[in-house]
Amino acid sequence: MGIGIIGGCVVLAGLFLVVNRQKDFVIEGVPALKVTSPAFENEGKIPVNYTGNGKDRSPELRLAELHPKAVSIAVIMDDVDHPLAGVYNHWLIWNLPPNDSIPAEIPEGEHVLELGNAVQGIGYGKHRYRGPKPPFGSHRYKYHVFILDTTLELAASTKKKVLLEAMKGHILQYGYLIGNYAAG
Repeated sequence: MGIGIIGGCVVLAGLFLVVNRQKDFVIEGVPALKVTSPAFENEGKIPVNYTGNGKDRSPELRLAELHPKAVSIAVIMDDVDHPLAGVYNHWLIWNLPPNDSIPAEIPEGEHVLELGNAVQGIGYGKHRYRGPKPPFGSHRYKYHVFILDTTLELAASTKKKVLLEAMKGHILQYGYLIGNYAAG
């Protein structure tokens, strides 16, 4: 009897996640930003050092032709192939200084002093980059980069939905880079 109740709860939780699957997004109506990385090509394989099976550190991201009125940069990294959630957020960071690159291996913590006191919100339950580590199969990971005309006054407890809402009306440029990683 107890096992039936537990099994039923697991099935209901799974159905809830499937019904509430998150969808990927693309920002339209703003100039495109070219995002690349020396670690991997767009649609290429993410090297193990940038995954949960390696050092679990963020890759360097390079940005071409930054808008001249850029005040700050925000990054959202998502697993866009999560089997239950649809899209699962791994990393949020904002108030990065405007620069043509975002360095690799950004340290964990709510605030990153070395990067102008940038803020890392709650992605994957942590204030840090959480690299790919799918339980099975190959997943795509999308590094969304936003060039903003302001800095954002958001608490480090902020999650993706609130960050996206706060950026509305402030996005000067938007681009993304997609990497692939398979369970090993």
